Amino acid sequence: MGNSYTGHLQSTRFEEVLHNSIEASLRSNTVVPRPVFTQLYLEAEQRPYSHDGRGDEDEDEEDGSDSNTPPIPYQMRPPPDGSCTTDGFCQAGKDLRLSSMATESLEVAPGFLLVGAKSPSMPDHILVCAVDQRFLPDECGRNALLGFSGNCMGCGEKGFRYFTEFADHINLKLTTQPKKQKHLKYHLLRNAQGILVKGPPICWKGIDSRMRHAVCNAAAGPEEQSGHGSTDLLPNSGHTALNTINHADLNTHLHISEGSPPLTNGSHVPGPQQTPAQPGMVANGPGRPTVIGSMANSGPPKKRHKGWSPESSAPTEVTPRPAPNSTTNGTKSVVPTTLSWASCSARLFVCVFLSVGHGTLPHLCGNLGDVLVSGLLQKCYLNSQNLPRVYEQYGTAPIQPISTEMLILLTVYYLVQLAPDQAPLMEDLEQIFMRSWRESHLTEIRQYQQTHAQIAPPLPCLAQPLTPSQLPWLAKLATSSCGEGVLVLDTAPSLAEALEETFHRLVDGRLSQTNYVVIICMNRSQEIESCVVVTGKHQTRALAESLLSPSDCVREIVHELSSEMAAELGSYFSSLGPDGDVEALLEQASPENNAQYSSIEPTGDSPKAKCSEYYVEWHEIRPIQLAVARKLLSHVCAIADSSTQNLDLGSFDKVEFLICVPPSEVTFHQVVLHLWNSGLLRELGLDQDCLSVKEAEQYVVKLNQSAVGKINSLIQKSKMNPYTLFILVHDHAHWDISSGQCSGGDSSLGLVDSLLNCRQIRDASNILTLHVTSFPFTLQTQYTRISPYNEIHWPSGFNNDVDLYHEKTKYFGVSELLETTRSGSGLPLLRYDSSFESMAAALEERLPKLHSAVIRTHVLIQHYSLALMVTAGGQALQALQKHISVETLEMVQCLLNTSQRCPSRHGHMLLLRIPSPALAAFAHQRLCHVRNRLGLHKQFEVILGDPCSALTVGKHFLDQLRVWLKILDPDWAPLTYLELEALPCILILTGMDPLGESLPRSLKYCDLRVISCWSLQRTTLEQELGLAAYLLKTKQDGQHGPHARCDLSESDPEKLSSTDNEDEEVVVDVNNELPKLGNQASPAGTQLPQSDWTPLDPDKQPNQRRQSKSTSSGSSSTRASPLRQSCSWARNLSRPPVVLLPKAVYDLITTVDSSGLPKSTSFLPHSAVEWVSSFRPLLSKMMTCTEQSLYYRQWTVPKPHHMDSSNRAEGRPDNFHPRKLLLSGPPQVGKTGAYLQFLGILSRMLIRLMEVDIYDEEDINCNCEKDLVRYHQPIALWPNTDTVQGMPFDYIIHDPKYEDISTVYSPDFTPNSNDGNSRRQEDVYLHRRTARIKLSKYAAYNTYHHCEQCHQYMGFNPQYQSTLHAFTFSHLLLGEEIQLYFIIPKSKEHHFSFSQSGGQLESMRLPLTSDWNPDAIKSPIFTPTTGRHEHGLFNLYHAMEGAAHLHILVIKEYEMAVYKKYWPNHIMLVLPTIFNGAGIGAAHFLIKELSYHNLELERSRRVEHGSRPQDVWPFIILADDSCVMWNSVDVDPKSIISTAGTERNVSLKQVLQHMESSPNITQYGLCGMRKWSSRGGGAGQQKDPFSRGHLHDFLLLNVDLTQNVQYNQNRFTCDDVDFNLRAHSAGLLICRFNNFSVMKKQIAIGGYGTFIIKTKMTDVPTTIQPTQYICAPDSKHLFLATPAQLLLEKYLQHTSHRLFPLSAQNYSHPVLSVDCYLNLGPEVTVCFVSSRPHSINFSTTGLLFSGLLLYFCDSFVTPGFLKKFQFLKGATLCVICPNRSSLRQTVVRLELEEEWRFRLSDEFQTANAKEDQPLFFLTGKHI
Repeated sequence: MGNSYTGHLQSTRFEEVLHNSIEASLRSNTVVPRPVFTQLYLEAEQRPYSHDGRGDEDEDEEDGSDSNTPPIPYQMRPPPDGSCTTDGFCQAGKDLRLSSMATESLEVAPGFLLVGAKSPSMPDHILVCAVDQRFLPDECGRNALLGFSGNCMGCGEKGFRYFTEFADHINLKLTTQPKKQKHLKYHLLRNAQGILVKGPPICWKGIDSRMRHAVCNAAAGPEEQSGHGSTDLLPNSGHTALNTINHADLNTHLHISEGSPPLTNGSHVPGPQQTPAQPGMVANGPGRPTVIGSMANSGPPKKRHKGWSPESSAPTEVTPRPAPNSTTNGTKSVVPTTLSWASCSARLFVCVFLSVGHGTLPHLCGNLGDVLVSGLLQKCYLNSQNLPRVYEQYGTAPIQPISTEMLILLTVYYLVQLAPDQAPLMEDLEQIFMRSWRESHLTEIRQYQQTHAQIAPPLPCLAQPLTPSQLPWLAKLATSSCGEGVLVLDTAPSLAEALEETFHRLVDGRLSQTNYVVIICMNRSQEIESCVVVTGKHQTRALAESLLSPSDCVREIVHELSSEMAAELGSYFSSLGPDGDVEALLEQASPENNAQYSSIEPTGDSPKAKCSEYYVEWHEIRPIQLAVARKLLSHVCAIADSSTQNLDLGSFDKVEFLICVPPSEVTFHQVVLHLWNSGLLRELGLDQDCLSVKEAEQYVVKLNQSAVGKINSLIQKSKMNPYTLFILVHDHAHWDISSGQCSGGDSSLGLVDSLLNCRQIRDASNILTLHVTSFPFTLQTQYTRISPYNEIHWPSGFNNDVDLYHEKTKYFGVSELLETTRSGSGLPLLRYDSSFESMAAALEERLPKLHSAVIRTHVLIQHYSLALMVTAGGQALQALQKHISVETLEMVQCLLNTSQRCPSRHGHMLLLRIPSPALAAFAHQRLCHVRNRLGLHKQFEVILGDPCSALTVGKHFLDQLRVWLKILDPDWAPLTYLELEALPCILILTGMDPLGESLPRSLKYCDLRVISCWSLQRTTLEQELGLAAYLLKTKQDGQHGPHARCDLSESDPEKLSSTDNEDEEVVVDVNNELPKLGNQASPAGTQLPQSDWTPLDPDKQPNQRRQSKSTSSGSSSTRASPLRQSCSWARNLSRPPVVLLPKAVYDLITTVDSSGLPKSTSFLPHSAVEWVSSFRPLLSKMMTCTEQSLYYRQWTVPKPHHMDSSNRAEGRPDNFHPRKLLLSGPPQVGKTGAYLQFLGILSRMLIRLMEVDIYDEEDINCNCEKDLVRYHQPIALWPNTDTVQGMPFDYIIHDPKYEDISTVYSPDFTPNSNDGNSRRQEDVYLHRRTARIKLSKYAAYNTYHHCEQCHQYMGFNPQYQSTLHAFTFSHLLLGEEIQLYFIIPKSKEHHFSFSQSGGQLESMRLPLTSDWNPDAIKSPIFTPTTGRHEHGLFNLYHAMEGAAHLHILVIKEYEMAVYKKYWPNHIMLVLPTIFNGAGIGAAHFLIKELSYHNLELERSRRVEHGSRPQDVWPFIILADDSCVMWNSVDVDPKSIISTAGTERNVSLKQVLQHMESSPNITQYGLCGMRKWSSRGGGAGQQKDPFSRGHLHDFLLLNVDLTQNVQYNQNRFTCDDVDFNLRAHSAGLLICRFNNFSVMKKQIAIGGYGTFIIKTKMTDVPTTIQPTQYICAPDSKHLFLATPAQLLLEKYLQHTSHRLFPLSAQNYSHPVLSVDCYLNLGPEVTVCFVSSRPHSINFSTTGLLFSGLLLYFCDSFVTPGFLKKFQFLKGATLCVICPNRSSLRQTVVRLELEEEWRFRLSDEFQTANAKEDQPLFFLTGKHI
């Protein structure tokens, strides 16, 4: 079967990939170039390509050049003497024509293909040639290497390395430059009869013309390509599928029938036993999944293929070894006793890594210790073939999973393109599969969707599947260009025999250059079985170590160290010295040789040498932390405000907390230190029990076995204190996510699950859990317990370089580190050490049985040891420099030198991260030993940071820290790394995972060179990089503030140049003693200490060579000069640390995938979770944190040992815990400070929620003398009817809310002289005095209150349905029948009676007077309200102590829907439409009249049941919607003389039951209580427990006795004052219970007191003066869209002092108001009299009135009645009537013209249009 061609690739991407491959082959003879097919197909970017069908041979005559220049004339070299020059024959005279050689048996060298060349002189003939297939393109014009290698098939001459030579030899006789692209035209194939025929054309198009284009791209080197390649190769547009050629295309190219046997190239004719395969060939598509790694060892270009023998290529082995013996029997493979590599003279034992792709692994026996079996590949295959549910909607066809054959072929291509030092990643392979599947089915999906509604037509363009017989051939074709790196075995009949064949090859040493063996075989069921055997030493080690769990890794390392398996390492390192013994050199090194350091004694404790730049800011609260704390608080409030009733913030009065941290001593003390310094304990009132940092530890717990007791104690406290909100903070929440059920024997695993996810915490309504982590991915799965709405993500502090929070710091994290690798502004902060990697790789080759962590740690510690010896050991040790990397030497020099220039010896920290505790202990011991032997024990400290133990610091450095931190306690020792600020030290941080330890700002270097390279999860990688996260000091700090001196050098250019290079000065001093140090082959900048380099300061230009000349002799004087001294630690605060990584990790995180993110972000988030499906998209660079969370919630599921794995089985539909929150943010960004602030503001908010603003005002218009009169005993519980009857009525209004209304005249009252300084009502309303009072348990609540007790009362449940009932009654004042509507919930229907026939509402049930129920209130409660559906205090459940009561909200019709929404379980009385614009008077009027009508109905109903009419309870309660609490004064009965008792809060139930049980209660018309004041009952404080006067806000109203006294339905203001006066004048008893008081909450929203006056021209409120509220009748005036009554009342309120001029400030001459009270403003006094017969009025004899007010006079007002009163001359008359005619009739009827003078201009009307029924009034003067 030959290569088929389906079109040309029209893409510049092809040129780039081709020439990258060419350049790689030119640069190295040892590195196998990556095939062009692989690069194009397996790249992450996608490019469209087009198929230009090319079935015509006439196109073969193209010139092969894209240039427009004329062809260069070519002169053939003269042939050798005696050679043949005949066309069609070679120079040896052998016939090369295809027609002559078609039937001959030709011997083709391995790796060569037969091709046909065309000569211009013989257009009808084809010449047969043999060309190395590596220099030929594949069917898509790819993978052809630059150059030529060919053999002559005539004479058999081999080794033609240039096509020019070959063209001369075969006598092409060309006139232009010979080019293989132009003259090699066809593949030659043998058909089934063995005849050589012309095959498809060779695809040369587009190659030659672009040869030179990409040379510069490849010359950039692998590092530059890996950093910028992805941006240069972004996809264009469109998608093209990966298809196989259909039958028609294939037959066109091969000229054979569909059933013909396959064609073969060369001499290998298929035998008769082969099954004819269905023809087809895989064509390359544009999908290019991620490529791992880059070309290595790129050096200077070599001369093209010089010395490259064709025999150097490694052909694919196709001949099987003899059949194995019968012991295998097809199911068993014997592993040889020794698997070895034949490598020189050494036999290095290796471990074979075996992964089954398809089929069943045979039974292995023998030496199994050297074989590891993994199912990773098989799992990857299965995941890639399981279609997600979303594709099931398309039916069974055409959407099919990727075929088995294609999976295997893509696996081979992936293995081929891997670099020798790369290990395969299942993530990459999975993405390759998925991209291939998507590309190959994109067309089908679109076509199927378009025809889904119709019968699907046949799709002739669908690809033919790859057949099993084609797979081996294509797999071998893929491996043909990679040498021996990948071997395909396909001849064995079973996996067992193929594995044994592989093992024998290993033993024989034939796989020494092979990294992967791909086994493909067909089982008896004709199913493909495959297996990949990893034989490469590097790859085997990587895969084997990746299978180890962290605990297994620790055990393996401990075993290797304890069994002395690492002894060979020690002997190797000891032989590095010049005399073969490094230890001997170290022993010889004495402190005397280290004069540079030993001569300078530390002076940190000297008062004469102190660093003025040192300061510590551990506990500074930043604005962004406060912003995050507020976001946390808002989420908590959102939980409380939701209708789920999961959190009732209003029921909590305090906050307690417990912070859970991982079992790390440093992390524990770090959180305790933050807690102690945050002031939180003092704010929560816990500081009394916590007087020291030690006592603060009770609020922080390490999550080990000691935490069990504290968690249980918290649970018990939560049960005993239901009104305390407990916050359980789980810091570093990603640390232990193991399930408590799967912990096994390890008691430490699953502890978090068993403690924090237990049922007691989950069900406790007063425990809120806050998870805090930098890596939330582990908690974001499909079964997570945390709602996405309860996630809080750390915000970005900068937006377009704008500081959003005005901070002094800028966060520098992982993304910023990666940015330095791409910025090009200087040395990147993120690096890898190539020298270290080379030495480690060499030792890993020599010691394959040792864990890589053991080898790398030993190499690293040896580097540090030698660097210390070279730097401080004198001239004798300089020969060791060649064994040290430049990076290590730089860090050691910086560590030793920087502290020398600071007078206090401040220095930097060098972090050495060694995950294995055993290796860390070894490193600590070795470095301490070397340091002490060199006499550097006072220069820097070596600290072992073990999470299981506390810090240990030497006495010398402890003394220094105490001096720096100004600590006087001699027993103080640092407990956290933060307290090591500015201490020069090497911190060896161990533990398999960092546990949240924060590092000081003096961190200069972060050495991560020995972290695991194979634990490839996102969390694992990012938490290691998170150690280097840093908060930079921004530059403005150096310009102002307390730390201005710290950055002084940055503001002075001269000082900048002198101080910034001081590090070089010391380095130069060392170099003078160590001359070889400056001559190492490294970039000029790499040997400079990193403290003098930063990408943030481009102005700094260190010049080491210049500095060495100018400062080498004066360096000692520099130290002596205080002006030249500079603290390197202080300068380093604005510079992030340098990070060194392993090469493998560096490549992973700096490689960018197609989404623009680092490759590591696409890894599995954590080992405890797994992907739901391989059919998932990649994370996008544009995703927010919330979108990333949703991505992981959709595409990951927890494994069985994950603590969330059981969450789905608990029966809840959403699986979310309602009281769990998740705070996520980058490492070291300040999350601890944020959640501590959150706890503080949450406590303040709870206190704020438990407090309300209560009106706290003293009574006004108090008469102390009158208050001294006592009518009842102070201990009297109820009023006496006779006594109350004899008490005088107090006409004076004492309620402070009426401070600015007209005073009611009383003969017994004398006003104060300062009453004239009253304020307007609006000012009073806005500025009234309030007090913050904590809510009691008997308070009334608004809709924001939620708790378990009143949940059912509120009725937020679908089962609480309401019905609308109509109720009709008539009233004389209304003139017609009024239809009201009741909204009655099902749960409240028992309060009403309905007709049995139609279910019509008949009446509201009322109890009898004799009824008594201790758990019920008899009086129905009516609350008129408007505009307060959220803020009205309608929740009376707690105020009633849960007692049964009837509460009815009286609302306006247009607000019915919104009130019903917020209060679904409340009864509502909907006012008629005509009252939508009415005031409070209309509501009170309808309530009272409806209640009386209902009383009559109930009396009739009760009479039918045998009760007397008078026995029905006649009282209702009129309550304001702002009454929040009630109080009672307890008077000591023994203290009769005492005038004041203790006031306590009581329930409304207690108040009402007490009032309802008063003797002879039905004889009272009105009962009420006083308004609460913190000063008691007023200036004189109420001496009598009962009084008779005005009642407001909360009334017990007898609707029977007040039948003839109605509220004025037209009134907007003061309707209660008006009603009180008329009720008293009617002879009704009004009693105020002074021992009870009501607290009114200040509610600034809604209410009947809110008036909007606007014009009819616009709906926008405008400023209108009160004088414009009225106008002359029939005048052209601006009409107002405001009720006439409101305009009248507001006009009289603001202008009556001009309307009644004689009344202003004249209390002794009030205005006479008949039968009503209207507010005439605070300057006018009103005298109320009633015209009703038998009414009660005080004597007005001798009283001269300054005015007369007649408002809607009825027939009771007569001329004779008015003549009883005397008026001042010039007194003002004001007559108000509903219309002009009634106004004139009233004047005539009352004979007013006899005593009053009127003018035509004295008639007015309210500024209303005629249709709005204005009010008219007439004014006149008394004659």
